[in-house]
Amino acid sequence: MESVWTEEIKIRKREPLPGDMEAPVVVIGAGLAGLLTAYYLKQAGIRAVVLEADRIGGGQTNRTTAKITSQHNLVYDRILRTFGRGMAEHYANANEAAIGEYERLILEKGIDCDFVRCPACLYSRTGAEPLIREAEAAQSLGIKASFETDCELPFSVAGVTRFEDQARFHPLKFLAKMAEEAEVYEQTKVLKVEDKRVETAEGSVEAEQIVFASHFPFINVPGYYFARMYQERSYVVALEGAERPEGMYLGIDRDGLSFRTCGDLLLLGGGGHRTGENRRNGAGGGCGYEALRCRAREIYPGCREAFRWSAQDCMTLDGLPYIGRFSRRKQDWYVATGFGKWGMTTAMVSARILTALISGQDCPEADVFSPQRHFTTQAAKELAVHGAYTVKGLAKHFLPAGKGNVIPNCPHMGCRLEWNPEEESYDCPCHGSRFDREGRLLDGPAQTDCRKREV
Repeated sequence: MESVWTEEIKIRKREPLPGDMEAPVVVIGAGLAGLLTAYYLKQAGIRAVVLEADRIGGGQTNRTTAKITSQHNLVYDRILRTFGRGMAEHYANANEAAIGEYERLILEKGIDCDFVRCPACLYSRTGAEPLIREAEAAQSLGIKASFETDCELPFSVAGVTRFEDQARFHPLKFLAKMAEEAEVYEQTKVLKVEDKRVETAEGSVEAEQIVFASHFPFINVPGYYFARMYQERSYVVALEGAERPEGMYLGIDRDGLSFRTCGDLLLLGGGGHRTGENRRNGAGGGCGYEALRCRAREIYPGCREAFRWSAQDCMTLDGLPYIGRFSRRKQDWYVATGFGKWGMTTAMVSARILTALISGQDCPEADVFSPQRHFTTQAAKELAVHGAYTVKGLAKHFLPAGKGNVIPNCPHMGCRLEWNPEEESYDCPCHGSRFDREGRLLDGPAQTDCRKREV
């Protein structure tokens, strides 16, 4: 399903890579993170070639709810306790600066992308204590935050943590303008990366430094990102005839929802689940579009669905993105991944950190995002859970596709695929690759289609 963003704008097509070439930097992926990285490198006097397997903004960038916010669920209290004040300040400063940098670019370049400053709020209907702690943690880090007991949502809440001066925008209108300042080759899928050589079906690029900005890195070793992340699907319905709040809202409860105004529409999000783990939908809980529709009818009787779409997010073991050098063994490779649900702000943070690292500038904020940061107790627990899903997926074999056909295991690492009736896709519960009912690749880290077999 197409998102509301693709309804309003079509980005100009680019040609595929014309053949072999050399460049100082290759960026793999023409989403927001990849294009912003290429833009800032260009501003630093460094040429960056962007290679895109499909179309500019054709991946997760066009599936977002496009909240530009430093409020990333209950994050600041946790970072303070886990990593200490210094790293918590770096996280807060980097994300607050990202909001301001979006505004600066939009004003400087005259980009008409519906940019609006507004508050961002976390809410709970069951308990206030986590919200109070989060507000106090954010305040201590210099963020304009407060705890309140009332809000503009059409139901009662136990409490709200409110961040001031956050923002929302139209991501593809912004991306279309920024793409004009980058050297991008579309329909150029990267097949292999070895040392300083990036190979595609259209030719190869020799580069001194390589940036993986392709959502989920398709290189398994080094880095081992397949063991350090999993993917989640989440769902959005755009509603007509629903009350539209000034602020943006996210529920911290198990069945919490996301609210965000978009013109005359309300974007209602939620119903998420681990990719490949599909549960029953319905008003009493569950996941997917039908669960959202049930909630929408309860909250906004008479509302109408105008659009619906889903997103896929990379979730790290400790809940913080991986931005920096790909691994200790590959000092000239860089990565931006694991954005969780906060891709808009984190894309800007990634671009600025990677540009600083590549150009040799000082970047104190890089420590909290480094893929080589210390391994926490919580991360160890998540690793065990993630490993159990992988073992379970690898232990299975073939999945019937109906009509005598069989979809084999995921070509990424061999995990058995699961059918997602909401999306009519086969999803990998291990690492999140997705395929249509014919076995064609929809989402990585897999790089090839699944080949069906007749039985």
